[in-house]
Amino acid sequence: QVQLAESGGGSVQVGGSLKLSCVASGLTTGSSCLAWFRQAPGSEREGLAIVYGGGGSTYYADSVKGRFALSHDNDKNTMFLQMNGLESEDSAVYYCAATDVVPSEWGPQYCSEHPPVDDFTYWGQGTQVTVSS
Repeated sequence: QVQLAESGGGSVQVGGSLKLSCVASGLTTGSSCLAWFRQAPGSEREGLAIVYGGGGSTYYADSVKGRFALSHDNDKNTMFLQMNGLESEDSAVYYCAATDVVPSEWGPQYCSEHPPVDDFTYWGQGTQVTVSS
């Protein structure tokens, strides 16, 4: 059984930083698309950062490009989202997500081109991030 568990959310002031972590169990992160999404009240779920766990380019949403960075440690089956320069618009529930196994032959391109949300089979429970002025 695959489980994803996020941690690291909380409250921070505008301009501050937070680092989210997501530990995956029952999943080999090096063979899947790994992603961070967020959802604010009344808004659709937004893909922020997506990468193939086996390596390759990372997709970043325009809204977070240059401020957020996804990293991962396959030995620990863990992914991270470093968030800097936080703005009030970044307040949302943040989710980590992963796909089923993706072949390495096309995994990097597939993941870096933001797969459909429905392709992400596994989701964490979400962690709240609140940015206040």
